[in-house]
Amino acid sequence: MGGLSPLDRPVWASLTGAHAHLAQGGRIARRYRPEVNVFVAGPDEEPETLTAMAELIRGEPAYVVQAPPIADLPGLTTVMRRAAVQMVFDGAPPAEDDTEIIPLDEAVADEMLALATLTEPGPFRRDTRLMGPFFGVKREGRLAAMAGERMHPPGYAELSGVCTHPDFRGQGLGRRLSAFKTRAILQRGEAPFLHAWKDNLGAIALYEKLGYRQRCDMNVAVFERVKG
Repeated sequence: MGGLSPLDRPVWASLTGAHAHLAQGGRIARRYRPEVNVFVAGPDEEPETLTAMAELIRGEPAYVVQAPPIADLPGLTTVMRRAAVQMVFDGAPPAEDDTEIIPLDEAVADEMLALATLTEPGPFRRDTRLMGPFFGVKREGRLAAMAGERMHPPGYAELSGVCTHPDFRGQGLGRRLSAFKTRAILQRGEAPFLHAWKDNLGAIALYEKLGYRQRCDMNVAVFERVKG
């Protein structure tokens, strides 16, 4: 699909489309507002693009996620480079028990952030919930698990933020929420996709059982501006 699919640069496709209202930047580089998320992107690796991307990174580190190789950003330090895979749904809508699953909103934003901070399902900020609908399960008056959406390229929606509190693991909550969100995306007429670390074989196997298949390898890099 060499560069022809919006999935090759899902952050850029989102920030110039469905998530333009959540973006900072301009014609050749954009990022999510810091309170929403930490992703930055551009449409290519031209020098002016890389410079514009670098200028958007202030304060905390920022992530670049794309299929093409990621070039260094001028004036920034590379904090991490790691291989990931992108998976797209290619099966029948997965059937799971939907009982207990509830929508999550501003009223539980702090609980969502606390759960994501504890379990680290990927970059998550207090307003990440604005990227797409999040749902969860409460147990014992606490948010036990959640799943939502993140990137939103044209025609696609990313299943993301899937996490379960350690006190409630082993009950299939992550699988149930993933299946619920996958069906919800399909019902909107969009194609579900997701990302996983390439070495996270357990997660990849779980998503394959739900009907996802690996589309391509993805590159992930984290950049930071050194204070000086």
